[in-house]
Amino acid sequence: MIRNIEKAKVEYGDFQTPLVLAEKVCKKLIELGINPETIVEPTCGLGNFIEAASNSFSSANKILGIEINSSYLEIIEKSRKFLYDDRIEIRCEDFFYLDWSSLISSSNKEVLVIGNFPWVTNSQLGSIDSANLPTKTNFQNHNGLDAITGKSNFDISEWMLIQVVKYLQKHDGYLAMLCKTSVSRKILSYIRSQKINLAYSATYKIDAQKYFNANVDACLFFCKFDLNSKNYFCDVFDNLETSKYYRIGYWNNILVKDLVTFEKLENLYDSKSELKWRSGIKHDCASVMEFHRIDNTLINGLGEVIDIEETYVFPLLKGSYVAQNQTKATDRYILVTQKFVGEPTENIRDIAPKTWKYLEKHENLLDKRKSKIYQNNPKFSIFGVGSYTFSPWKIAICGLYKKLDFRLVGKISDKPTIFDDTVYFLSFDDEILASKTFEILNTNQAKDFYSSLIFWDEKRPIKSSVLNSLNLKALAESAN
Repeated sequence: MIRNIEKAKVEYGDFQTPLVLAEKVCKKLIELGINPETIVEPTCGLGNFIEAASNSFSSANKILGIEINSSYLEIIEKSRKFLYDDRIEIRCEDFFYLDWSSLISSSNKEVLVIGNFPWVTNSQLGSIDSANLPTKTNFQNHNGLDAITGKSNFDISEWMLIQVVKYLQKHDGYLAMLCKTSVSRKILSYIRSQKINLAYSATYKIDAQKYFNANVDACLFFCKFDLNSKNYFCDVFDNLETSKYYRIGYWNNILVKDLVTFEKLENLYDSKSELKWRSGIKHDCASVMEFHRIDNTLINGLGEVIDIEETYVFPLLKGSYVAQNQTKATDRYILVTQKFVGEPTENIRDIAPKTWKYLEKHENLLDKRKSKIYQNNPKFSIFGVGSYTFSPWKIAICGLYKKLDFRLVGKISDKPTIFDDTVYFLSFDDEILASKTFEILNTNQAKDFYSSLIFWDEKRPIKSSVLNSLNLKALAESAN
């Protein structure tokens, strides 16, 4: 029974918005001068947004709540809290099959769509065999590789918000929806890609831990639509009370986190930088490919003592080691089976027979690696490997941490240092060049440039595409 309750909570994105937060959202909308004639909450749950809206917008003629979960509607009916407000109508319907044109007249009177869509992804729903999903379409227009690597996974709220945006194009209307901050940016990107009319948009950060006990960056996403504006920027506020903000927007088709700062440093932008940041090695089988060294003995993730040649064993720095500046020594090691992607691996049999025997012993585990990138490649293949992997000097940064901390890393135990795939790095054969580049990357200009492009709320905020966009030569010349 408990499992069924938890499944239902996930399936319907059951994070009921507290009345106090719904009231704060409505207060903000009033401050913004919003005075709608019709208010719609497409997933009203227990009706807290309906209650807050009815108390806040006395001039609204119609307040419509839609909810798929009939048990919530029974609770609302028993509470009788909307009994004396004849503007309010609550319906039991499925958002994925809503006919918006039949819900609201096609008049040009102002419409406000308000609420809180589910904070779950389609893959999460698929994992519990949920039917509460939209009909499958490639609405993000991802290609095959993106689908393979997971980019086809999307937040259900993203799909739902797109449907609302499409509807509001026919009205002078407003959107005020709680959502993940990352989703708000995806909707802004969608609006721009489809050349949809947008008069203004803003996000106001909310404390998701406080209100929903959820560890996620979330916001109130507000949009004002009209029939002709195309203002594809978004003002970002730290909370619902502050008047201070920064502006995200587009520069040459690139979404920039802080337009004001970036425009001061745009001369440093170069999509074809001479130096190339790489990611560390990807193997997807840590229990076999990674080891602890204890008293000069290698132990794998299965707890086995390993007796193999040192030929293909290299010191490993995990992303957390790089972030914490533990880069001079390590107790972690990694088996590097190739010098470049696609290199045949059979020569390991002759060069290091004990290593080959070890790999064959665990062939079943390596063959079970799920990623399709391993298909049609040599046995025991890895990725993210090349000549750069074996350079003696590197500048590294972990992509998962919310801080621009670069590390200058040399060899460990007289062997090139290897990183896992959460780390990005530049490689150098020359220590002097590596040191000079390290100094440049730690200047205020470099950090301001990167900070203007990095969205820190993302799961992996620091990306190779952002790191590679800095023209280090131009930065060095400007510093002299």
